[in-house]
Amino acid sequence: MTALRPSRPTAPGAPSPILPPSDVSAGVGLAGLAGLFVWIALCRSYPDIADALGLQGSLAGARGVLSGPYAALAAIMFTALPMVVWSVLVDKVHLRPSTGIDWSQARPLAEILPISVVKLCGLWATWALLAAFYGLARWYWNGSYLFAMEVLTFAVLPLVMLSIPYVIWLDRHLANPRDGTWHFGALLLGGGVIGRETWDGAQIVKHWRAWAIKGFFGAFMISILPPGFAQVVEADAAQVLGNPVQFAMALVTLLFVIDVQIGTVGYLLTLRPLDAHIRSGNPLLAGWLAALICYPPFVWGIIGPDNQVLSYERGTPGWAHWFAGNEALLWAWGGLLIVLTAGYAWATVAFGIRFSNLTYRGVLTNGPYRFTRHPAYLAKNLFWWASVLPFLVTTGSVADAVRNSFFLLIVNAIYYWRARTEEAHLLAEDPKYREYHAWMEQHGLITAPLVRITRRITGRRHAPAAEIDPFPAE
Repeated sequence: MTALRPSRPTAPGAPSPILPPSDVSAGVGLAGLAGLFVWIALCRSYPDIADALGLQGSLAGARGVLSGPYAALAAIMFTALPMVVWSVLVDKVHLRPSTGIDWSQARPLAEILPISVVKLCGLWATWALLAAFYGLARWYWNGSYLFAMEVLTFAVLPLVMLSIPYVIWLDRHLANPRDGTWHFGALLLGGGVIGRETWDGAQIVKHWRAWAIKGFFGAFMISILPPGFAQVVEADAAQVLGNPVQFAMALVTLLFVIDVQIGTVGYLLTLRPLDAHIRSGNPLLAGWLAALICYPPFVWGIIGPDNQVLSYERGTPGWAHWFAGNEALLWAWGGLLIVLTAGYAWATVAFGIRFSNLTYRGVLTNGPYRFTRHPAYLAKNLFWWASVLPFLVTTGSVADAVRNSFFLLIVNAIYYWRARTEEAHLLAEDPKYREYHAWMEQHGLITAPLVRITRRITGRRHAPAAEIDPFPAE
């Protein structure tokens, strides 16, 4: 078992590290944000638009706002399209060497077709196995996951049909068309067509890491699209503006919708021509454990309200209850929650079309990532403390207050664990990330002071290289 132990230029007398350029420009996420706002405005204005266009009868329905689940799904298109256009026309990501594409070459169809056929077999078999997993896992057939299963079921046939011309077209230009998908297809086809000696087990493992991430988190993201989107579209602006609690929570919901919409696009657009492909999935078992524990179905029995293993909300009505009657404090505290959620959403927007858990898809060094290496985790964990106030309980029990605070600290520790395993993965993958990591230790507005404090506590003059190898996957 090998640990990830990359070195960093932190030795005494070493030149000060520089901040490397980001692989994602700020414009990508902002373009997606603009597209999402346009769609939300159209959905909220639909009754007026229907009246102006003279829509009547079943076409206009009750002329209510468009807040249904498929309106939330359509928001993905309005979010994704501007990001794709910006990436191609402005950033010209399709021309980067990291895509693995050589547009100057176009292999003859006869030469590439045997490779593409094997790759399509591997791709379709991957989708079939993911579908089998969805069918066997009971949690996908209850609650909000039902919508995700409905969407994916309808998407199967179009995806199969579109994959044929896409794979053939891309294989003609790829420098190495025999990727992990091809190796998996070669394994399935055996020696009759390809020859047993041609497939590579390491490439197949890499292939399945990427698709396990997409399959697990993609379904989850689709399942949580509708509720928040409906709340934003149906919100009564006049009512919200006059109430500090409703105003704060309405903006918090909008910011979470932004996070979910752009995050979902990130899982769907893992495409090489956009330089957004998954270059590698996290190889550390510890990284997978730390991430999966935070999502359904695992989170349902571990983190959350009462009767969970790490419940930190026993007798905690939250900030609005404790500050009721003090309007100035309600506005101020609500503003704090908005700022924290905005930091969380900004961290996702900054990723553009490359957001996803447990993956290496390039290095991000701009936006909130100039201040801390993990802005989303920092903002999310501070939000929980500020919104729940776990040490204030209505039960009157000091034990409940202590337990709540203790278990929320454990949740914070889980996210710290996630951050460390992610760093170990990225430090091992890309010298650019090692430069970024070193720069943040010296210059990061939030990271640098924390590093100095840690060094004083531990007595270490220089931070050690990442040596995270609990339960390595291989």
